[in-house]
Amino acid sequence: MDVQLLIIIALCAAAAFYLGRRVWLTFAAKSQAGCAKGCGGACGAALDVDALQRTIEARAAGR
Repeated sequence: MDVQLLIIIALCAAAAFYLGRRVWLTFAAKSQAGCAKGCGGACGAALDVDALQRTIEARAAGR
């Protein structure tokens, strides 16, 4: 086999693996709740409405 052919086969295999992994991670079941961004951040966390209300009232009273 030619060295160039081996390099091309290796690059194609790496690209296929990369794309396959990206597709798998996109459609795999997510075990964590959250937004669809997949960053693992706290964007899906529940809001503490009482704390927000206290903050709003405290700022309004400070004016």
